[in-house]
Amino acid sequence: MSELDITQDFIQVGNEKFVLYLSEAKIQERIDQLGEEISKEYKTKLPIFIGVLNGSFMFMSDLLKRINFNCEVDFFKLSSYGDEKISSGKVKMLKELNADVTDRHLIIVEDIVDSGLSISYIEEIFKDHNPASMKVVTLLSKPESIKYKVKIDYIGFEIPNKFVIGYGLDYAQKYRNLKSIYVLSE
Repeated sequence: MSELDITQDFIQVGNEKFVLYLSEAKIQERIDQLGEEISKEYKTKLPIFIGVLNGSFMFMSDLLKRINFNCEVDFFKLSSYGDEKISSGKVKMLKELNADVTDRHLIIVEDIVDSGLSISYIEEIFKDHNPASMKVVTLLSKPESIKYKVKIDYIGFEIPNKFVIGYGLDYAQKYRNLKSIYVLSE
C-alpha cells in the first residue's frame, strides 16, 4: 500500500516534487462562477453534459452541483496520454456515448485542454450528428500549447505549459484524488 506524502505546499512523487498551484478553495470558487454562467445561458434548454473520462469526473461532479436547471449526463472515455506526461498525439476512443445527440445542446466537460487534440477529435465525431449546439467547458487551459483550432467557451483557469496533477488530473493513472492541483516543480 502506498501512502501519499502530502503537505500543505507540496507532494513528493518518487523523485519529483509537485508544488501547490490551485487550492481546493480557489477551484471551488471558480466552479461556482462557471456554474452560474452556464445556468444563465441554458436555463430554458435541456442540454447533455458530456464528460471526457477519466480526468473530468471530479470537475464535472462539482460543476453539476452548481447547475440549477434540468440536464442529462453522459461520458466519453478517450485516451491520448497513456502513462506519459505528454500526449501521444493520437486519440483512442475507449468508451462511446450512450445518448443520441441529434438536435441536442451539448456541453463537453474537460479537465484540461492541452493541445486541443481531444476537443478536435470530439468535434469531428459530432459534426455528422447535427447537434443543436456544442460548447466546451474546461477547468484548465494551456493556451501556449494549443495546436488545434478549437473554441473553448468556458475556462476555469488558464495555466502555463507545465505538467499538473490532482483534482482528476493524473500521472500514470494516480493522484486524481487530490483535492487541489499541483504543478511539477522545476
